[in-house]
Amino acid sequence: MRIFAIRDETDSTNKDIAFLIYYEREKRFYIELPDNADPWETPLLLSSFLKRGEKTVNAYWSRIWVQQRIIPSDRQNIGQILKDNKLEAYDEFDLLMLANGRCAQDNYYLVPVSEVNLPENYMRRFQKKIEDIVPLAENQLLVFFRDGNVKKCDVKSFLINNKAFLPILKDSNLFRRVSIQPGGYGVFWGENLNITDNVLYDCGKDVPLSLEDFRLFVENRVINTAEAAELLDCSRQNIDDLIRRNKLHPIKVTNKNKLFLKSEIIQRNWK
Repeated sequence: MRIFAIRDETDSTNKDIAFLIYYEREKRFYIELPDNADPWETPLLLSSFLKRGEKTVNAYWSRIWVQQRIIPSDRQNIGQILKDNKLEAYDEFDLLMLANGRCAQDNYYLVPVSEVNLPENYMRRFQKKIEDIVPLAENQLLVFFRDGNVKKCDVKSFLINNKAFLPILKDSNLFRRVSIQPGGYGVFWGENLNITDNVLYDCGKDVPLSLEDFRLFVENRVINTAEAAELLDCSRQNIDDLIRRNKLHPIKVTNKNKLFLKSEIIQRNWK
């Protein structure tokens, strides 16, 4: 993760107008705005978020802000430009760094900062980012947040209100493919099919459970085929036969292994 303060060259106080956060592996940008941000000082593209009371600029609009500051990918002589700047390929972050985020349209520029030097209010904000998720039945998510809170979130209403989400709403297998956005900024099912961390934090109902509780459950109560065969004192072939006869129900199946709830295997011994 790389963090940059966005500053204005005409401001002699070197005030941090916002922070640009870049996740290198995923090539994803986010912009965080101060709690007391002034819309008149904030870049025009980002000020609309302030007017809606939003302090985090989503990945789509953060990337648009970056793209407005660099050479477009369809520039006629882009190959020569990349070669002149010793760049092997078109990369938005590398191009942004050529002039430290400067462009001819305004006076903003970027200054690298360490995460430990971020203002405290930003660190508090990051504590509400998502640590892990578990898709549940009926379009619900069990969401683990960094601050230790665990919330059960019914996201059906959000899916219904956006036509792009309809395939996910109708197909439980698609719904279960939910992933965490880089940095824990929300959950998503594909580009632009996302729900932000703030929305989930506000709509979720508290669950008296911790991520450590959940990890311990998985560690102690989920077993693989070999462990199941050992508990039942049988072969892998016997396990496969029990599955075919609907006597055992794996909770996850891959090409090389199967996972079971230990409780079901133990109860099998009771019969």
